[in-house]
Amino acid sequence: MIGIQEIEDAAGRIAEHVVRTPTVPSPGLSALLGVPVTAKLELLQRTGSFKARGAAAKLLSLTEAERAAGVVAVSGGNHGIALAVMASALQVKATVVMPRSAPARAVEIAESAGALVRLTDDMAGAFALTERLQQEGLTLVHPFDDPVVIAGQGTVGLEFAEDAGELTDVLVSIGGGGLIAGVAAALRARRPGVRIWGVETEGAEAMSRALAAGGPVPVTLSSIVSTLSAPSVSQLTYEHVAELVTEVLVVPDREAVAGSLELAEHAKVWTEPAAGCLLPAARRVLERVGDGARLGLVVCGGNATTGDMIDWASRFGLR
Repeated sequence: MIGIQEIEDAAGRIAEHVVRTPTVPSPGLSALLGVPVTAKLELLQRTGSFKARGAAAKLLSLTEAERAAGVVAVSGGNHGIALAVMASALQVKATVVMPRSAPARAVEIAESAGALVRLTDDMAGAFALTERLQQEGLTLVHPFDDPVVIAGQGTVGLEFAEDAGELTDVLVSIGGGGLIAGVAAALRARRPGVRIWGVETEGAEAMSRALAAGGPVPVTLSSIVSTLSAPSVSQLTYEHVAELVTEVLVVPDREAVAGSLELAEHAKVWTEPAAGCLLPAARRVLERVGDGARLGLVVCGGNATTGDMIDWASRFGLR
């Protein structure tokens, strides 16, 4: 299990390379949900998501030989963007493997940062190609199955604990589980009474399936939310969630897109559906916990384009 010391050490290493993102009360979301809501705005992080933290932590841990050989990552979008940009800043050669379903903008940003981008037919193929490249000598920067990366993502929770007012419940999106593992470890150490809830989208239910099965299992991916689409969680992230997280909630893609539109209207922030899914989940949490809740939302990223949102809204009949 990742401890608070590892997270504090990561915070010190990456401080000059990442943004300490705002933690702000949201009057709009508080009015919408009927309880006080505080948002941790990781969409204002470098590269538009929390992923810059874990990427920076891992890159800064490399030996000189590993830096010289280069690194490789598999990504549905945000991890690849983060690795490409942070590797360029730290002068490390990077290869990013993405499924063709990844947002075109993510591919463009990774390439413009100087990374070599390799595209595969699906996420399972992306992981397979990444494994082959690792065997050829590149150092893997895994999006979630790495204690150094998890500690880097945990700095989100460290800052949230330090900067937020009173909280009873914190909601965190789950793809492979690196973010929630780190955030949960930090919050359990700093605010042990806070309940932590994970959120997935239907068709990207790797963590909830793992919890039901008693360990990681492969899942078939069908969600439009590519940034949450891991073919399985890892044993490491599973163990953190099983021990530290109250429950993992699953919401339909349509509700996640609707949540992004609500965040734009009521919170005045532009999020991707990986963050939009928090709002429908928050309503379910409030049904469970009742009056007196004070919610915290980790708004994980904002790398959806206007075209993406228009297409998704049209597909689901949203306005």
